[in-house]
Amino acid sequence: MAETEDTPRRTVVQRGLWFEEFEVGTVYQHRPGRTVTEADNVLFTTLTMNTQPLHLDAHESGQLAPFHERLVNSMFTLSTLVGLSVGQLTQGTVVANLGFGDVRFPAPVRHGDTLYAETLIVDKRPSASRPGEGVVTMEHTGRNQHGEIVAIATRKTLVRMAPDA
Repeated sequence: MAETEDTPRRTVVQRGLWFEEFEVGTVYQHRPGRTVTEADNVLFTTLTMNTQPLHLDAHESGQLAPFHERLVNSMFTLSTLVGLSVGQLTQGTVVANLGFGDVRFPAPVRHGDTLYAETLIVDKRPSASRPGEGVVTMEHTGRNQHGEIVAIATRKTLVRMAPDA
């Protein structure tokens, strides 16, 4: 059907989920992934004042067992892991991050690895002190291109409830 001035267009704005749309036990796989470059690692590491040679000094880190190479800053890994979930889960609907717990990095991320993320909804409850908002607990898992788990983090967020229609 051809569009005319009299035909209204349907408009869809990308957003995250309202509190009511989160379902405990659901796993969301976030795509696309994000390939991590040396430039990403060096920029993030220097912006955050992390002078750890493991991230910046190819010569020194090359001599350090067990990896013998520079590794990606784990805080970059955590930030990217959460960031990969934003468009699908919290864009425009989150009020605040309330905290992180049980953050682990079971394997390193190396330059050139691609990080993929998935999120399990662990719990949700209406906020006792903030009407129109609820607390959603998520477990984010990051995997590299080989499916190896490189990061796990539990995150509590404050999320808006759907506005009245």
